[in-house]
Amino acid sequence: MTVIALLSVAPVIEGSMSGEVAKAVDALEAYDVEYETNPMGTVIEADDVGELFAAAQAAHEAVDGDRVSTVLKIDDKRSRDASAEQKVEAVEEHLGRPATNRDESDDETEAE
Repeated sequence: MTVIALLSVAPVIEGSMSGEVAKAVDALEAYDVEYETNPMGTVIEADDVGELFAAAQAAHEAVDGDRVSTVLKIDDKRSRDASAEQKVEAVEEHLGRPATNRDESDDETEAE
């Protein structure tokens, strides 16, 4: 079974949150999960929902601050095993193209 989740953890502060978000992402390393961070959160995959909850809790607790906001959305499809990558590929198959309108050259320009 693959459990997929979207996790967003951030302190409720003014100014840059990237350092605190990095602490939350780094906390995931201690768990048996795969993850990928994007601008809106971190997609997490685990074989066990308990491991996913433990990883999310660790990420939440890793953020310093008087107030921390955490959003966790879970897709636990128990009848079939599909990774996050496979879900995106299924959408791209219907589209007949990548599920983005960004050029790879845009990514290279942003990295400079």
